[in-house]
Amino acid sequence: MNSLRGFELVDTIKAALEVLCPRVVSCADILAVAARDSVAMLGGPNYAVLLGRRDSLIANQSGATTDLPPPSFSLTQLNTSFAQKQLSFRDMVALSGAHTFGRARCVNFRNHLNESNIDPAFAATLRPTCSNSSADDNNLANLDVSTPNAFDNAYYRNLLNRRGLLHSDQELFNGGAADAIVRTYSTSPSIFFTDFGNAMIKMGNISPLTGTSGQIRLNCRRVN
Repeated sequence: MNSLRGFELVDTIKAALEVLCPRVVSCADILAVAARDSVAMLGGPNYAVLLGRRDSLIANQSGATTDLPPPSFSLTQLNTSFAQKQLSFRDMVALSGAHTFGRARCVNFRNHLNESNIDPAFAATLRPTCSNSSADDNNLANLDVSTPNAFDNAYYRNLLNRRGLLHSDQELFNGGAADAIVRTYSTSPSIFFTDFGNAMIKMGNISPLTGTSGQIRLNCRRVN
């Protein structure tokens, strides 16, 4: 929560597109393509992105927050949350692999440092920048401690070693139904890449606005 960055780049892309082809490419499509290209540029799969989305006429922060599974979720809660969006259990495990890069705020992993399913040595490396003080709430740590700037399957290898940064990360390998999938992804990047790409395509098709619904925004930060 409150950790998204890069909106200035979206503004730059949108401005360039409006010069070349005004009112054609939506902000929603820009985000979908940018997500795919970011993954591919860092070594991940170059999956297909279906285009033609339109932009919403409203912004709903509470709705967005409600739809995002919090880092405190259990495996059962994660599965339920993804299933409500017609995403399978395997989709959920694959999409969680996006945590192979990115960072999280201390406030989102502080409690996990004292849980039994985290490697004590790993937890000890995080405590200096994530103490019990609220002053540390916004301090950041890499979601993937092994290869934080690459899109690979190291995230799953970290889970095998109890080095998941978030409680919800380590829930994927904690004696539950996801353990076998995590093991598969940890040894086969090609299977992970295929499943991740397919799951991203499915997620990108969750209730898109098309046709005459919504609008093509001129500025991604506000409605026309």
